[in-house]
Amino acid sequence: MNSLHTSPVRRRRLGVAAAAAGLLATLLMAGPAAATPDPGDTAAAPTGVSAAQRAEATAAIRSGEVPGVDEIVHSDNITHLANVPKDALKGLNTDLAFQGKYAFAGNYDGFRIFDIGNPRSPKTVAQVLCPGSQNDISVSGNLLFLSTDSSRSDNSCSSTTQPATEKSSWEGMKVFDISDKRNPKYVAAVETACGSHTHTLVPERKNVYVYVSSYSPSATFPDCQPPHDGISVIKVPRDAPERAAVVNFPVLFPDGGNPGAPENPGVSKTTGCHDITVLPSKDLAAGACMGDGLLFSIKDPENPKIIDRVQDNVNFAFWHSATFNQTTDKVVFTDELGGGGAATCNEEIGPKRGANGIYDIVGRGDHRKLVFRSYFKIDRPQADTEVCVAHNGSIIPVEGRDLMVQAWYQGGVSVWDFTDSSKPKEIGYFERGPVSTDAVTTAGPWSAYYYNGYIYSNDIAKGFDVLKLDDRRTDPAKRVRLDELNVQTQPEYFDR
Repeated sequence: MNSLHTSPVRRRRLGVAAAAAGLLATLLMAGPAAATPDPGDTAAAPTGVSAAQRAEATAAIRSGEVPGVDEIVHSDNITHLANVPKDALKGLNTDLAFQGKYAFAGNYDGFRIFDIGNPRSPKTVAQVLCPGSQNDISVSGNLLFLSTDSSRSDNSCSSTTQPATEKSSWEGMKVFDISDKRNPKYVAAVETACGSHTHTLVPERKNVYVYVSSYSPSATFPDCQPPHDGISVIKVPRDAPERAAVVNFPVLFPDGGNPGAPENPGVSKTTGCHDITVLPSKDLAAGACMGDGLLFSIKDPENPKIIDRVQDNVNFAFWHSATFNQTTDKVVFTDELGGGGAATCNEEIGPKRGANGIYDIVGRGDHRKLVFRSYFKIDRPQADTEVCVAHNGSIIPVEGRDLMVQAWYQGGVSVWDFTDSSKPKEIGYFERGPVSTDAVTTAGPWSAYYYNGYIYSNDIAKGFDVLKLDDRRTDPAKRVRLDELNVQTQPEYFDR
């Protein structure tokens, strides 16, 4: 069995912490980008810290409690194989999708395609400039889907920022033809209410359904009016993607959802969903919807039906994402405490906030219920200048075990076991030290996913990382091969 490797000093401190243009894309093969994202498409600037916080971060590094600035540390069962820094696209790196020997990496400026045929040496195949945060990305067959959740002057890849208060502004889904990986072509755009923060594919033979998650309406936004209590469903014909259109807007919160403060202080008011994960082989979906967690049926993909709904008004601030285990009797929800812009992996916040919530799914059919079992949060201490929170991850496919790899921003990449829903535990990790000891800076892995024997991570600031995991508990997953992976469209790993 491989064990975690930490220095004696750090191990001791860990124990303390644990207690507490029309449709035109610009293709870039090399060199600087021809355009840059506008202010509305970038994350908030680094936030200064007090002298005491700065001194504490410096002391933590000197003592070995946290790694040095940009220092890489990892458990013995993980090897860092490769890093590909940002190139033409200088924005924040975001989500990942996979197809065959290719990885598709979102970026606030557009997307990048890597050839990962040799995981030790990924090669850039194409870079497409198409600013519009956050460029959540997925692929199905010859189609690539890209989310735009910032108000733009039009639907082109040369658009500029424009206030959402203007009726002519555009947000929504973009569709590309990737039959030629070296020359993606922008073929369709669909405007959706309140834009598209994230999206989830429900693929069928002739069509691809897209569930669009968005939120935060305002009476001053002509195209994003309250109440915004559902999701947009787009139908995309594979043979004619230009005919893509919204076919439904199912209401998921007929009672308005979690009211947030003042009734539930510290909890986000539900005004839509942040992310949805589907398991098409089981006709099941889980929604992470700001102040609510959902379980629903997608037997009729155009008309999803709610099965159960839960809230956690004590420890969850913002329901961010969801992951089923393979046997569909558990779901992991993540809490993005601080909105991905705060240091939350410290003693002050504690082990139950900004964490994962593990729920068992009990019962059958439309009578199934979500039953809370435990929280999981990394107990490796992070400096108060490190943005750290539970973020995107995926199942590691091993029969008989529930294993997951997950991104934690500057908390790094965590491999953990939740086979026992009540006693989850970390079994591996990879992380870099703080980007800075002078300011709270958004950085670290946005997504960390297991695909065909390797872990791929899209670091917001440092680029594309490839990790190799060698552990008897996870090694059986190396035999599982997929032709395509969009993590929010979970595959049937063993009954294919």
